[in-house]
Amino acid sequence: MTNITVDSILESALTDTNISPNDAIFLLKQTNPDAVTQIQATADKLRQKQVGNTVTYVINRNINFTNICEQHCSFCAFRRDDGDQDAYWLNWGQILEKATDAVRRGATEICMQGGLHPQAQINGKSLPYYLKLVETIKSEFPHLHLHAFSPQEIQFIARLDGISYTDVIIALRDAGVGSMPGTAAEVLDDDVRRVLCPEKIDTATWLEIVSTAHQLGVPTTSTMLSGHIETQEQQIGHLEKLRSLQQKAIETGYPARITEFIVLPFVGQEAPKSLRRRVGRNQPILADSLLLTAVARIYLGNYIPNHQPSWVKLGLAGATTALNWGCNDLGGTLMEEHITTMAGAIGGTCMEVETLQNAITSLKRPYQQRDTLYSLIGNG
Repeated sequence: MTNITVDSILESALTDTNISPNDAIFLLKQTNPDAVTQIQATADKLRQKQVGNTVTYVINRNINFTNICEQHCSFCAFRRDDGDQDAYWLNWGQILEKATDAVRRGATEICMQGGLHPQAQINGKSLPYYLKLVETIKSEFPHLHLHAFSPQEIQFIARLDGISYTDVIIALRDAGVGSMPGTAAEVLDDDVRRVLCPEKIDTATWLEIVSTAHQLGVPTTSTMLSGHIETQEQQIGHLEKLRSLQQKAIETGYPARITEFIVLPFVGQEAPKSLRRRVGRNQPILADSLLLTAVARIYLGNYIPNHQPSWVKLGLAGATTALNWGCNDLGGTLMEEHITTMAGAIGGTCMEVETLQNAITSLKRPYQQRDTLYSLIGNG
């Protein structure tokens, strides 16, 4: 059996060879500072080779339309029960007001997700409610890109209405949804999911819904919630599932595919106590997130070239550092953010364009505004 070394794996990666899951696990387990520096340097070289030096960002706004949710994920500090004092459910006027404000501030994208609220229905059906969410925004702002509804929300609508995932995605696509967030992935390993989010869709269902979206021409993002109870083997298993999914979309010729990958480090400060005790800390460990970011670039970069850190979870300084570990995008302005902030994140809820630009400039890298699907806009 051939001895694997950090050098041999990284040399192979630099020739555009797909490294194996075992290779990636070996890289993630490195603790020697010199080896970690080599991994970082290789990720940075691959980033430059695959997407260049320019760091992109998007002007967008989050709209979390309700925090009322039927599920009880062990990491979630956002969800509320109907009737809780701080439960909320935005009406159509409030949603349109937020979209109007976003457009006034230069947004090209609205990212819309919410809790799984069983009463979010029109005439006893869920899909018409979600279609009205879309139409409320698109009728007023037809050119605004709507990045909306996770695979979990697709499954929720399909289950309540007794229809297929295909029916739901086609209806939302035709109403104006331009792309789907690849959230609710957490870690694509059912042993982890049974502890972390036992009521959520399983791994196979998440993959099926995302693949169906690609077949129907709806691009998606991809994410990983990292740094809680999962092992390094399970992290790489997650990356392997994403890489295989993207390979399938490319080789089969699907009209859409995954546009980006985002590491979402676990923030536990306000998470339910059972998981917080198990994890044993409140904030992400930056070094772990950076190493995972680098390995993700090495593992996925041939198939998913755009990589983004989360400034909400890492803070802007941590996210800026990640731009030297394989990332080429600094994400969006968000304007407001509730889910991670309510978990106790330190990054804030809104980022001014100038602040993002200054962070990128501090690395002596050029910046450029983009749209949701990574087409460049204007002069930065």
